Amino acid sequence: MTPVMPSDFDPENAAPEDFVSPGLPVDEANTTGRVPLGDPEKIPDPADVEVPEDLRQQLQAIVDKYPDRDHKGSPKSAAIPALWIIQRRYGWCTPEGIVQAACVMQVTPAYLESVATFYDLLRTSPQGEHQVLVCTNLACWMRGGDELLDAFCEKTGANREAAGHGGALSEDGKVLVSGFECLGACDLAPMASVDERYFGPLENADAETIVDQLESGEEVLPEKALEKRGLAGGVVESDDPRVTEGKGPNR
Repeated sequence: MTPVMPSDFDPENAAPEDFVSPGLPVDEANTTGRVPLGDPEKIPDPADVEVPEDLRQQLQAIVDKYPDRDHKGSPKSAAIPALWIIQRRYGWCTPEGIVQAACVMQVTPAYLESVATFYDLLRTSPQGEHQVLVCTNLACWMRGGDELLDAFCEKTGANREAAGHGGALSEDGKVLVSGFECLGACDLAPMASVDERYFGPLENADAETIVDQLESGEEVLPEKALEKRGLAGGVVESDDPRVTEGKGPNR
C-alpha cells in the first residue's frame, strides 16, 4: 500500500485502514537486535599484559576499595581513580596504561576509554610534564581570571584560543595551560591549580614566576599555596598521613 501523507488523508472519504503513515526509519535494533560490526573487545589476559608490579599494587589497592561489582563481577566503580593513577604515572591516559588498568580491573579497555574521554581532567593525549589550570568562572573572572590566563599563555607561548577551550601546550611541550570553568576555591580568586595544588590569590606577574619555578624545579609560590595555610580552627594534632604529609588515598 502506498503511504499517504497526513495532509492528503481525508478521514470522511477513506477508511482508517487506507491511511499508512510514512513513519520514521525502522531501527533494526528494536526488531532484530543490533548486529555487531566485529568481534566484541575482550578483557585483557593477565598472561599477555605486562603490568609493573608497583603499578599493579596501586591499582589493586584502589579496586579493593570498591567492593561493589556489576553483573559480571567487574569493579567498574574504580574506573576514575584507576585512570588517575595511570595519568599520574605516564603523564596522560596512554593506550598502554589503559590496557594495564583494564587487565588488573578485568574490564575492557574500551570501557576505560569511554570514561577517560568523558572527563576533562583525564587526558587521552600528551599533556606535558606540568599542568596549570586557571579558573575563569565568575568569582575569578571578576578578579582578573582571564587576564591571568593571558599571562600564563604569554609566558609559555601556549595558544590562547586553544587554552581557553580545553588546553594548549607550551612551545616546548612541557606545560599544559588551560582555562577551567570552576575549581571551587572562590576565596582564592583569582587562582590556579598547578600540578594538582591550589594557589591564590594570584597576580598576573605570578604567572611568570610560577612557570620559571616549574622549569627550575623550585617549590612553587609557597607563600600563596593553599596547603601551606593553617587550619581555620587552629592546629590539630594527628597521625593521619593525609594531614601530616598532605597525601590523600590516591597519592
